[in-house]
Amino acid sequence: MSRIAKESLPAKQVCENRKGKILEKLEDEVHKVNKLRGKLDHRKESKAFEEEEEEEGDKVEKANESWLLTTEYYKNIDTKAFRQYELACDRVKQFYEEQHAKQTVAYNIQARIDFKTKSRDKMSVWQGLEKLNKLLDDSDPDTELSQIDHALQTAEAIRRDGQPRWFQLVGLIHDLGKLLYFFDSKGQWDVVGDTFPVGCKFSKRIIFPESFRKNPDFLNPLYNTKYGIYSKNCGLDKVMLSWGHDEYMYHVAKRSSILPVEALAMIRYHSFYPWHQEYAYGYLMDEHDKEMLKAVKAFNKYDLYSKIDQQYDIEELKPYYMELIDEFFPGKIIEF
Repeated sequence: MSRIAKESLPAKQVCENRKGKILEKLEDEVHKVNKLRGKLDHRKESKAFEEEEEEEGDKVEKANESWLLTTEYYKNIDTKAFRQYELACDRVKQFYEEQHAKQTVAYNIQARIDFKTKSRDKMSVWQGLEKLNKLLDDSDPDTELSQIDHALQTAEAIRRDGQPRWFQLVGLIHDLGKLLYFFDSKGQWDVVGDTFPVGCKFSKRIIFPESFRKNPDFLNPLYNTKYGIYSKNCGLDKVMLSWGHDEYMYHVAKRSSILPVEALAMIRYHSFYPWHQEYAYGYLMDEHDKEMLKAVKAFNKYDLYSKIDQQYDIEELKPYYMELIDEFFPGKIIEF
């Protein structure tokens, strides 16, 4: 406004204009202070969340101390030689950066809708294993072997220890959900890798947690609190885990097999390392989950520590596992 224009205004109007500018400036300053306070409060909340998570994780760990490795074979395993992500190659690190940025609530809802409304392929379990053999898992730092080699290593380790037949079958098919890669996946980030809940705060116990900052849900107030869209002890059945081969194969097996609930839990949660190895998200568990955790941990040692260079003769073992498959998948031809 020019000087002449200002002088032509009544003194009262000039005073009101000045007051308006002062109030506007004051409002800006208050907004800046509130924004800074919000950041500080968020840091305090995050620190409190991490401390509380640490305490609750310790409680879960102590509750399951009796579920230890018991066989002589696993007593001699160097467990520290596995899951060395600090030493992982760039391929593994880049995979998790992409996975953590793209596994959002919106994507997970759409993936589940697609699963329920689409028919991908029909084949036997063994045909699925043969098809899966073409995939190299970019998220795994422990093995370069084919998928069927890993499946047989796991199943044979379980069989060697005299575990139930259904348990042996889980060893064979636990990664069969990676068939998603050949159907409607967006890459490998929505098929393989460790799983974690979406819709609530990402735990610091997830591998490479800093990469979640690129996830749109990271700053969303609906999803970035301790419970997010869930409630205390709601049960993992009500929690949406990041979509991938675990969740996919769990639903396929639940629909098409007569496997017991322990087997289904092993399939669904075997990549949920923040839970069964790092004891995160204990506050979402119900009593049923505590029992399933024991089953998942019993399976995990076979899944992880069977990753060695030894390869089995596939054709020699095929008749035994074909019989096992038919026992628990009576329909034989499965809708994937």
